[in-house]
Amino acid sequence: MIFKGIVLVLLGLVFLSLTSALGFLVRDRGQGERTVRALTLRIGLSVALFALLMLGFLTGLIEPHGLTP
Repeated sequence: MIFKGIVLVLLGLVFLSLTSALGFLVRDRGQGERTVRALTLRIGLSVALFALLMLGFLTGLIEPHGLTP
C-alpha cells in the first residue's frame, strides 16, 4: 500500500511540475529560465517514477493482471 502511495505522490508531482511550467511559460512569455527548470524537474520525476515502477515489478511488489484467455 505504501508503494502505491509513493507512485501516486510522484504522479502528482509530475503533474504539478507540468502545470507550473505552463504557468511560467504564459507569465514569462518564453523569455525566462523557470519553464526550462520546471520541465527538467518533470523529466527527472518521470524517470524516477519509471525506475520505481520497474523496481517494483522486478521485486514482485507490482504484479501484472491482464486478461486471461
